[in-house]
Amino acid sequence: MNERFVRRLTGVSGIVTAAALIVEVPLYFVYSGPPPDANVLTRLLLGIVGITSLAVFVTSFRELVRLARPDYEWAGSMASALGLVYTAVALVSTGLEAGAVIAADRPVDPTITVSGTYILYGTISRLLLALFLATLGLVVCRTDLLPRWVGRSAYVLAGVNLVFVPSLFFGNTPAHFYAANGWGTTALMGALLSYWLLAVGISTYRSSTRRQVMAASGDR
Repeated sequence: MNERFVRRLTGVSGIVTAAALIVEVPLYFVYSGPPPDANVLTRLLLGIVGITSLAVFVTSFRELVRLARPDYEWAGSMASALGLVYTAVALVSTGLEAGAVIAADRPVDPTITVSGTYILYGTISRLLLALFLATLGLVVCRTDLLPRWVGRSAYVLAGVNLVFVPSLFFGNTPAHFYAANGWGTTALMGALLSYWLLAVGISTYRSSTRRQVMAASGDR
């Protein structure tokens, strides 16, 4: 597996993740009351696609670090491990919501009724993402594998996620900005991650072409 292929795989998986999450998030705000099952299951399916693609992104990022900068393989492995744990937590949360909706004999709002997901989507996810992003930022800033803005923005986004870690102390009303399952803690953070991944995915994919051109120029 060569570096060019890994860069393209990392870029494409980041773009797919972002696309799925960007479409998913607005579906949470279509209905003011319990949404119909079709709405909930559609957004959960999009989430499953996005999170699965994110698992590919974090795994291929680790491989990119291993190929290009073996001296930072430990950090790439740490970022990948944290990212994979986050995807597992997100998939479990999605499964709990989908199961509740499928089993219910009437429309339910799983963001309220499925209490087991409150801190899975909130505090736990925020902490895992903060550590993942901080580690990724460290790797990028120290190795120049990607443009410097990727590492710096990862640091900023990690800090924003940390701000929402204490949200478990502030109730369970989704309409509140800062709550265990509030729209700021969950939807806003998901939107920020998705647009960041879109930018990083595009930049990573384009970097494979630039590095190929640079290598060809060097051969001459």
